[in-house]
Amino acid sequence: MFTIAIIGRPNVGKSTLFNRLVGKKLALVDDQPGVTRDRREGEAKLGDLTFTIIDTAGLEEGEALSLAGRMRAQTEAAITQADAIFFMIDARAGIMPDDRFFANLLRRADKPLILLANKAEGRGGGAGALEAFELGLGEPVPLSAEHGDGFAELYAAICEALPDLTAEEPEAAEAAEAKTFADDEDGSELDITKALRIAIIGRPNAGKSTLLNRILGEDRLLTGPEAGITRDAIGVDFTWGERKLKMFDTAGLRRRARVEDKLEKLAGADGLRAARFAEVVVLLIDATIPFEKQDLTLADLVAREGRALVIALNKWDLVEDRGTLLRELREEAARLLRQVSGVPVVPVSGVSGEGIAALMEAIFRVHETWNKRISTAKLNRWLASALETTPPPAVAGRRIKIRYITQLRARPPYFVVFGNQLDHLPESYKRFLMNGLRQTFDLPGVPIRLSTKTSENPYAERRSKRG
Repeated sequence: MFTIAIIGRPNVGKSTLFNRLVGKKLALVDDQPGVTRDRREGEAKLGDLTFTIIDTAGLEEGEALSLAGRMRAQTEAAITQADAIFFMIDARAGIMPDDRFFANLLRRADKPLILLANKAEGRGGGAGALEAFELGLGEPVPLSAEHGDGFAELYAAICEALPDLTAEEPEAAEAAEAKTFADDEDGSELDITKALRIAIIGRPNAGKSTLLNRILGEDRLLTGPEAGITRDAIGVDFTWGERKLKMFDTAGLRRRARVEDKLEKLAGADGLRAARFAEVVVLLIDATIPFEKQDLTLADLVAREGRALVIALNKWDLVEDRGTLLRELREEAARLLRQVSGVPVVPVSGVSGEGIAALMEAIFRVHETWNKRISTAKLNRWLASALETTPPPAVAGRRIKIRYITQLRARPPYFVVFGNQLDHLPESYKRFLMNGLRQTFDLPGVPIRLSTKTSENPYAERRSKRG
């Protein structure tokens, strides 16, 4: 499979084209320029072509250490990675000085280059597409990423630019079809051949991008002292040992009352979406100011969404008296986060790399717990013992009778209790059962679901007729 990077100045429609090709609204799109900052990869489909597409930040001039300069470095890394380049201009605006400057830059990259005149719908767009000939990059492909026009011409341009890579061998096609079929099979059992989806969330400036770069061993994501650099939830595929992983870096999440900027709202929603679709969520907390109210709110959100949770204490290299503080923070997590009792709390440093191996081990362990299934026989042996030592209370003089328990599904562990009068079972007794399940069957760090089902009384209808 080949790779194409979309390059261009800000606000020419790169993210709109990216979303159109991957078939999902993965990249944030807004009218204001500079929305995209990191490079984002996705699997694109165009006709019978399947390839990796990279969305990049708008090319801007700037000092190397400035935010614009660091964004440009990410774009240059995408150019190096790509087999071909989409150079996109805004056909309505016409050729701008920056377009000429960056066209010369891309010409030196010595990669197959396809010139795209986006927003070419209408009279103004058509004139701008003709103007693109001045760049000396060959015939422009007029298209509308927003409306889906011009994609047949785009397909032909890709095939012409990459003839060897677009002529797929029959064996490769069969392998891709087999992979698609395998990916469609779903089950709740642990499958280590599939990529484990992990989302890193936390407050702004907790160090999420720095930590992920350290895990990857490269400066894959844009970092810096400025708060709010990350906007999109960026998914990165890699392997750790023999495990395939897809880890998502997300925007910093503040309390909604404090969020006024439209882009921050979009970025926050994108981050929460990544957390909802992850299997394991790493809540990154600044160890120098731990367990703020927003940290607890995010942990509760993860539990309500039924995701496995790991708490990472970042900036551990700045902490003194580590042993005492770690013990206190683990006790605090146990007290404040009873809904995920036993959640792993791992000290890390995105700057020095300390604790990375322990963090990955905790992620794999909690994921295995999240997928855990317990046999009905073991559950009912435990239930009999629990009922004998602590029977449920009577309600209005009538005894609540619990008959048996079974696990309905995993991801997270979900149990159903059957019996009589269970509609009146107190919440305190349900918590007692869930705590017993967690302790007996070793289920730390994952939310537990418990529902009740009252057995129907076959004599109830007969009694009502007699009455």
